[in-house]
Amino acid sequence: MSAPAAAAAVVVTAADAVAVAHRLSNEFAAEASARDADRTLPHAQVQTLKESGLLTLSVPAEFGGVEAPYEVVTEVFRAIAHADPSLAQIPHSHYTFLEAIRLKGTAAQKAFFYDVVLGGGLLANAQSERGPHPIDVDATTLTETESGDYVLAGRKFYSTGALFADWVIVRASVVDGPGEAPTSSTPKALAFVPRDAPGLQIVDDWDGMGQRTTASGTVTLDDVAVPAEHVVPFSPIFSEPTTYGAQAQVLHAAIDVGIATGALEEGLRQAAKARPHFEARVDDAAEDPTVIQLAGELVVTVRGARALLAEAAREVDAARANPTAETTAAASIAVAVAKVAAVRASLDASAALFDLGGTRSASASGNLSRYWRDARTHTLHDPVRWKIQHVGRHALSGTPPPRHGQI
Repeated sequence: MSAPAAAAAVVVTAADAVAVAHRLSNEFAAEASARDADRTLPHAQVQTLKESGLLTLSVPAEFGGVEAPYEVVTEVFRAIAHADPSLAQIPHSHYTFLEAIRLKGTAAQKAFFYDVVLGGGLLANAQSERGPHPIDVDATTLTETESGDYVLAGRKFYSTGALFADWVIVRASVVDGPGEAPTSSTPKALAFVPRDAPGLQIVDDWDGMGQRTTASGTVTLDDVAVPAEHVVPFSPIFSEPTTYGAQAQVLHAAIDVGIATGALEEGLRQAAKARPHFEARVDDAAEDPTVIQLAGELVVTVRGARALLAEAAREVDAARANPTAETTAAASIAVAVAKVAAVRASLDASAALFDLGGTRSASASGNLSRYWRDARTHTLHDPVRWKIQHVGRHALSGTPPPRHGQI
């Protein structure tokens, strides 16, 4: 399979990345509401992301990438989510799988897939499944053949970005034969499958109330042939201290903070157009003391979440540079704290924008509900009630968080 056409060399340094992300955020915001309302999939916008070079940020410098710190990567995600949270979520797994390659890929796999990404390629996710089996069991199987290659079979859901991808990355249980039933202890691997592989089908059946244009639908795998050189071990990632889970989670937090900053900005815009309540005895809603109080509280909440996001990203960068049991645990806890704050900020800001804007802000034509719908849908990822448990145990007894992809 040939790689996509080379991406424009826009992003060269980490500083470039932030500037480009902010410029694209303004561009993407222009029609974000219309895309959500009509469920118009952002094919053109994803292509712009590919051509911008933003998808190459985590490629190591020795392979020609920017190797930007995660403090930069999280700001890129926040800026895009500020404009369109669906669009920001599409490349989330792209970065996660690049980290899997960095940690467990062979030299040849790194050279090949980093080159795909530097050429503008997008990696997307086919990980989650629907029940009835437990969430930590992958019923999708990867079976080794006599030749040493593999056959991939199963069904995935919530496959964010797969419709836009050049390569679909499938997490599967590695089994000895078709009759073996996977369990939570069955070793897992990542199968890198080109978008046009025979037996791979991507169905656009995502019907979420929010994140409507992520195309997070179904992927079916009907005995897909996978060469051994396209399989990367997954389970061993968690046998040693890494920031794999923290990196994935800090990007989710960045999306939530982006929703929060976007909703707050919109709420303040709506307040400027609202009529004041008669009991306030003022000419503008912005002079109403109850509106002032609400705006001030929201600014504190959102700025606090944004600051915790930056702090967590710095902890991730420190742990990546020196991955010990202590540093990676500290990074995971910092990210968990940031994620809790980000979830709260996104839900608070997206709900309160209606209080700031008044009745007119509930107009269906304004589509301001998209902020809350995106926040409520995205914050269902990786329940924060468990993150609070890990934070509390760590604070009280120094218990390190578990090693998996959600902490």
